[in-house]
Amino acid sequence: MARKNILSCIKQLDRSVFTTGEIVAVSGKSASVVTQSLSYLEREGLIVKLARGIWAETGKPVSPYQLVPFLMPRHRAYVSFVSALHLHGLIEQIPQTITLASTAHTRVIHTKLGTFTVHQIAPGFFKGFDWYRGQGHFLIAEPEKALVDSLYLSAHKKRQFGFFPEMDFPKAFSFSRAGQWAKAIAVPEVRSCVERKLRELQKTYKSGS
Repeated sequence: MARKNILSCIKQLDRSVFTTGEIVAVSGKSASVVTQSLSYLEREGLIVKLARGIWAETGKPVSPYQLVPFLMPRHRAYVSFVSALHLHGLIEQIPQTITLASTAHTRVIHTKLGTFTVHQIAPGFFKGFDWYRGQGHFLIAEPEKALVDSLYLSAHKKRQFGFFPEMDFPKAFSFSRAGQWAKAIAVPEVRSCVERKLRELQKTYKSGS
């Protein structure tokens, strides 16, 4: 009976991805009962475990980006760096991992849908993002902030973020706005490095256009 109730709670949420904690809250049952019921439903092939505490109904299409809001329950995160640049169409190359910005410590999270790399940024620089295409699936940096976030990491000796494959800047992209984001970096040495690299990119872009 408990398993049927848990399945009805899953249906009640009406979305592809859900967490153990959400089912506990909706059902009113203990975490141990919910966990046992979810494990049973997985064995029955009705749901699949995507990561620790994160599930999806079998047969429903799920994008790895839908996992972003649930990966770190105690911290917010948004898609940024090369992943955001790809989604915004600035680079064609598909990143091997999905890159996230957070105030939490840098870490790697493995799931059944892909690998996520979380990069720590200063709390005062945790801004410049919104829902992807205005929908509520996951948060993503605006194009200018994603570029500056990448340069921000490269200034912190993460060299892989200082070099980009061929970039395609749409007309809507604003180097002026990117410059404003660079000015928001609190540490003078990092800010100066980012501004310099941003000028170099803008010069390259203009000379190639």
